[in-house]
Amino acid sequence: MAFGSFNTAGTQMPTAEINMTPLVDVMLVLLIIFIITAPLMTHSVPVELPRAASTPTPEKPVNLQVAIDAKGQVYVGVERVAGDQLEGRFRMAVAQDAKVEMHLQADRNTRYEAVAETMSAARRAGLTRIGFVTQPTAK
Repeated sequence: MAFGSFNTAGTQMPTAEINMTPLVDVMLVLLIIFIITAPLMTHSVPVELPRAASTPTPEKPVNLQVAIDAKGQVYVGVERVAGDQLEGRFRMAVAQDAKVEMHLQADRNTRYEAVAETMSAARRAGLTRIGFVTQPTAK
């Protein structure tokens, strides 16, 4: 309720007060709507699915293992590849399987430049799935 100000000298100014009743009414209506509609969302149509005997085809993506040693030498699998031939090797792998994944293993002392050049060659060749292989830390 508004009683006015504590200033008794002169005219009294009315104070503004927020009426909470409409806010409470709106919140109560929303709560009732959510209580009614929530159980309807969990019900699904009961469907009995047919039984079929089949085996899923295991499609394992081709993994391209790329390693970079501390000297910056790049290895695809166990074969050392020169920097100018690297993009060609990646293109050959993409031509064999478009969903090829590159797993990059870099020595901790490898320069960032060697890793960045290898990754940019892979992107130019069309490799989109690149993952970094690390050792888990001991707990």
